[in-house]
Amino acid sequence: METNPVGIHSQSDKGGIAVTKDEAWKFANDWAAAWNAHDLDTILSHYDDAVELTSPVAAKLLSLPDGKVIGRPSLGAYFKQGLEAFPELHFHLEDVLWGLNSIVVYYTNQRGTHTAEFMELSPAGKVTRVVANYSA
Repeated sequence: METNPVGIHSQSDKGGIAVTKDEAWKFANDWAAAWNAHDLDTILSHYDDAVELTSPVAAKLLSLPDGKVIGRPSLGAYFKQGLEAFPELHFHLEDVLWGLNSIVVYYTNQRGTHTAEFMELSPAGKVTRVVANYSA
C-alpha cells in the first residue's frame, strides 16, 4: 500500500481506495488549511486533472445552469474567482465522514453557513468528483 501526497492509501491490488478515519481527517485538514491560506496551488493539488464539481454556487457565480465545473484548469479559474470575491473566506471543519473511495467534508464558512461536500476519490487519492450542498 502506497501513500500519495494527500495522505490516502492506494489499494493497487483492487484498483480502489479504502479511506480510514485518520486519512480522511488528514485530507480534510490539509484541504481546509489550503483554503484558509488562500493558496490556490495547494488547493488544486487535492484534485484530479479530470475533476467534476457540481455546486449551486458555481451555477450562480458562473451562470452555469447545471452548476458543473469540469477539469482542473476550469476548477482553478472558478476557485480563483471565488477567492477574489470572498477575501475573508475561511472554513472551520465540523465533521468528516469516510467510506470506500469517498469522503464527506462538513464545514462552516466565515458567514456561519454550513456546507457538506461529497468528494469521490481516484485510486491515486485525488478528488475526481465533488457535489457541494449548502445550508440557507
